[in-house]
Amino acid sequence: MFRLGEMQTLDDLIASRREWIERVLKPWCRAAALNDLREAEADWQNLAGGVDPAATLWAWAWARFPALVHGELAAVDESREIRVTLRDGRVVTGYPDARQSQRGRLVVVAPRAGSRGFDEHGPFAIDDIVSITTP
Repeated sequence: MFRLGEMQTLDDLIASRREWIERVLKPWCRAAALNDLREAEADWQNLAGGVDPAATLWAWAWARFPALVHGELAAVDESREIRVTLRDGRVVTGYPDARQSQRGRLVVVAPRAGSRGFDEHGPFAIDDIVSITTP
């Protein structure tokens, strides 16, 4: 990690900022509670710079569940079926709805058993989710 006296150029400053994002900010997002994430979102421009919280803060927060996110797109991956295990013991299987899954709450859509249509499950708070896997 760079020290203030070691930064001589703009490139040094940029490298230091990138290192802070990788070593501090992303890991914090992957572990933070929903209330803390929402508080950070309110001040995200000061914390992370001029970036969209949906593409950074929330994508990094959801990255605690690798089966849920598409790494290259930094977004919830709607193309894979997932199995969500909740703290209360419920298990829900279906496809994440990225449009409805906002600000730390996940919505899962599953084909309705025995008929046409879909059932919507959630929203589930990120704090209430124990694991997300692929079936």
